[in-house]
Amino acid sequence: MNALDNANIKDKNSLGLTSYALPEVINSKTGVSVGYIPDDNKKWFVLRIKYGQAQAVADAMIEDGTYVYLAKVWKDVINRETGKKQRKLFPFMNLLFAYMTAEEAEKYVKSSVMSKFITYYYNHFVTDANGYNPPLTVSSRDMEPLIKATALLDEHVMEVDLKTCHFVSDELVRVTDGPFEGIIGRVARVARQKRVVIHIQGLQSGLTTAYIPPHFLEKVEGD
Repeated sequence: MNALDNANIKDKNSLGLTSYALPEVINSKTGVSVGYIPDDNKKWFVLRIKYGQAQAVADAMIEDGTYVYLAKVWKDVINRETGKKQRKLFPFMNLLFAYMTAEEAEKYVKSSVMSKFITYYYNHFVTDANGYNPPLTVSSRDMEPLIKATALLDEHVMEVDLKTCHFVSDELVRVTDGPFEGIIGRVARVARQKRVVIHIQGLQSGLTTAYIPPHFLEKVEGD
């Protein structure tokens, strides 16, 4: 199944809108607003959202008819009242991924009612003809593993700083079985376990799968 087939799904199991749910993982769907239709004029724009506003912006853009994905990961936080550790879902890097045209992206960032909460995430590895960093965009192929990993809402999926990640090698591997089947990335040691790290070019952080048994991994040849 293509991970982009279903989107913008509000589900009681997602603890808020996750924008995507695998049917085999999430059973109760309470509504679908926009379907994903590949379009040569559209790209996945990476938008940086003001802290605490990602969910509201995602909801508003969906109501506006825009196809979005809000990736979330579990993090440990300290409850200020009790002093106890809690696990909560937070948007990955406080980013929102939106599938739209360059004109639509410009409207949201500069002239919409939501523009005060939204800025582009710029690609600092590329410069345009004027010497500026363009807004970062992601291919649907690269969105697939990110969506599949975070849609599971697995508490072992983690955000990691790629600069401090201890990669086992530079080889790409593919997960061949289990809930992360089909995901391609590099193996790294994270939290004392070997996991597959998903990296979107241009982002400083990546995502890890949960622990993957070695016999569920195969080397990717010529990818």
